[in-house]
Amino acid sequence: MIRLPIEDVLKDVRAAVAARGMVVLQAPPGAGKTTMVPLDLLASGMIAGRIVMLEPRRLAARAAAERMAETLGEAVGATVGYRIRGEAKVSRTTRIEVVTEGILTRMIQNDPGLEGVGALIFDEFHERSLNADLGLALALEIRCALRDDLVLVVMSATLDAEPVAALMGDAPVVTSAGRAYPVETRWLGRSPDASLRYEAGVAGLVRQAVEETTGGVLVFLPGEGEIRRVEGLLAGLPGCEIRPLFGAMDFAAQRAALAPTAGRKVVLATSIAETSLTIPDIRVVVDGGRARRARFDPNSGMSRLVTERVTKAEAEQRRGRAGRVAEGICYRYWTRGEEGGLAAYPPAEIEAADLTGLALELALWGGEVGFLTTPNPGAMAEARALLEGLGALAEGRITPHGRVLAGLPVHPRLAHMLAVAGPEAAVLAAVLGERDVLKGAPPDLALRMAAVADPRRFEAAHPWQVLRPVVERVKLEARRLARAISSSDAGFSLAQMAALAYPDRVGLRRKGEAPRWVLSGGKGAAMAAGTPLAGARLIVATDLDGDAREAAVRQAVSISEAELRAVHGDQIGWREVCFWSKRDGRVMARRQECFGALVLADQHWDAPAEAVARAALEGMRLNGLHFTPAARRLRARVELARGGGEDWPDFSDQGLLDSAEAWLLPHLTGVRTEADLRGFDLTEALKARLSWEQVARLDKLVPGAFETPLGRRVPIDYDGEVPGIEVRLQEMFGVTQHPVVGAKRLPLRVVLTSPGQKTIQVTMDLPGFWKSSYADVRKDMRGQYPRHPWPEDPTVAEPTLRAKPRGT
Repeated sequence: MIRLPIEDVLKDVRAAVAARGMVVLQAPPGAGKTTMVPLDLLASGMIAGRIVMLEPRRLAARAAAERMAETLGEAVGATVGYRIRGEAKVSRTTRIEVVTEGILTRMIQNDPGLEGVGALIFDEFHERSLNADLGLALALEIRCALRDDLVLVVMSATLDAEPVAALMGDAPVVTSAGRAYPVETRWLGRSPDASLRYEAGVAGLVRQAVEETTGGVLVFLPGEGEIRRVEGLLAGLPGCEIRPLFGAMDFAAQRAALAPTAGRKVVLATSIAETSLTIPDIRVVVDGGRARRARFDPNSGMSRLVTERVTKAEAEQRRGRAGRVAEGICYRYWTRGEEGGLAAYPPAEIEAADLTGLALELALWGGEVGFLTTPNPGAMAEARALLEGLGALAEGRITPHGRVLAGLPVHPRLAHMLAVAGPEAAVLAAVLGERDVLKGAPPDLALRMAAVADPRRFEAAHPWQVLRPVVERVKLEARRLARAISSSDAGFSLAQMAALAYPDRVGLRRKGEAPRWVLSGGKGAAMAAGTPLAGARLIVATDLDGDAREAAVRQAVSISEAELRAVHGDQIGWREVCFWSKRDGRVMARRQECFGALVLADQHWDAPAEAVARAALEGMRLNGLHFTPAARRLRARVELARGGGEDWPDFSDQGLLDSAEAWLLPHLTGVRTEADLRGFDLTEALKARLSWEQVARLDKLVPGAFETPLGRRVPIDYDGEVPGIEVRLQEMFGVTQHPVVGAKRLPLRVVLTSPGQKTIQVTMDLPGFWKSSYADVRKDMRGQYPRHPWPEDPTVAEPTLRAKPRGT
């Protein structure tokens, strides 16, 4: 019998468990950790109770249980069993139980003491699924507070062990070298032709690999759609059997993909085959270079599947599959130069997924727990808001209804629908939880329900293909869910049940020809013109593409206003709103009947003056402050005064807008339109911001006008970079000190004009002008204006605006 690499470190694992009760085990794929560690711990007698091992995927859970049972020479369900959603093979004699992660969460929530469980093993923890992160966090809480004898083992192929060990209180780390044969890596010589479809390019690389190598071929593709298309392109490949492998397949088909074949096997798989499954006789890997992940946008409240480039860690995992049984070859559908642009690791699911289920589980647990990666606060806030809307939380705490939802094996949205509508909603819940049952059909949910009810009749009456395997999975899941729900005679319609699950995605059609809706949650949605639902006034969007601005509707159902009122009448109410309409350029005062962001009815409202003024103020903020010359001069004067460090109001644009409610709101009575805003003089409102003492101080420090020696007040222009005045030269005779303003005593820009009002000199140093340039000006001007005085010494002359009488 071949010795597995993990056997060299089993004694170290046992020693760590004996000393600390916890251990982090690093072991590459193929080392044998999934099979050997649970069996060794069981044989050691160290574990008092059952050993529960978590596997992230159902296929891997079944396969692990079968391998261990085979090692013991027993049937599954005896010493070794498994428990996955909808299926269990365990007995009273079962000591090792392999479960999927959601099962563990329910075990812990139902029995925090985990009675009868002696050890928890988290396998393939590097995949960082949300349930695995939650399960480990809860397990650590239990060990700390209730069960210090509970053994915890975390096993991973590629994960950096130190952060996990630190989370576990500096648990010991054991590393297995593993066993891997050399794998040659072959890259593309150049990037794929942009005109070549992805599937065609990968299929061509598979054909090349088959021609150049021997042994089984494992091809990594992002999803079922790509697998089916590549399968079609490879049909008839000489000497080869093409075997698809993805999570949504039934178990018999998955086992067929793993089983040995008479001919050469080409397995087309998703990431399900990266680590936890052993596929016999694989010597060649063709990596398509893409992975599909769920991304959640807390701003839109929607998740969507995105296809991304693989990370370096994923690519290395896939490459390693070629060296499990012998030397192998890995073909990569990218160039060697592109490898440097790959991210190091894929994101943990807790960083990118919808956290509604996690928020519900934490509420049920009754407090926060320590995670390896802290959930995004914004995403958690969105999740809790949704749960509040579903009635699962109240003031942050779980309600009795929330406890019911937590016990159902579906998303809280669907659990709420099931809890309210009863077993009649089971089929819809199964349809919404599965991939689309129709191929190429318009986004009408009613079509999907009809296809599930009678696939043969549906295909006879419609042009769209019914995906029978998906329909079978839907029916199986519906039966399971129906059994989990108490009967109800609620009698909800399809649209009402959908509205129960998606209260934030009820859409009201916008005005205009294009089929666009505003959703009750505040976002937008659109649909292609010409589809059956394009003219519906109200819809419930059950599947959207996740675009944050305006999501494309992929699945929806029409709902009448009466149906909406019947299920959400308690959330529909009247509100009075007075606001500035940017589109209309005026204050709008309306009385509206609303459901979330939807306005179901709209009437005129005679709003009070203060509400109108506040709306006008919002218009002022949007359109900006409009300054008359007088208001602009006042603002400039105050800003100059502020330069001295005294306590003056902030008259800058930002300062005025920030404090507008205090100083401007009382003056906006009667302002309703953009024209009113443009014609509104801010001067009096600005003056009102100044105390009597400040007005007096301002007039002295930064006056609005300059008083000439003749007593005439000349307005000071504060619009330019430097404040200035314009004055006749003769009126400034006798002035020996240049006029200044402001706390910093800035000199005025003085424009001296001739008796004919033409500029003859601009100066900011009048005494200097009298001493220097005046003589030249006098020489030029005496001939042009002989009746006006041009004294030799203007500093001692009398100021005047008069001319000499004619003939003198």
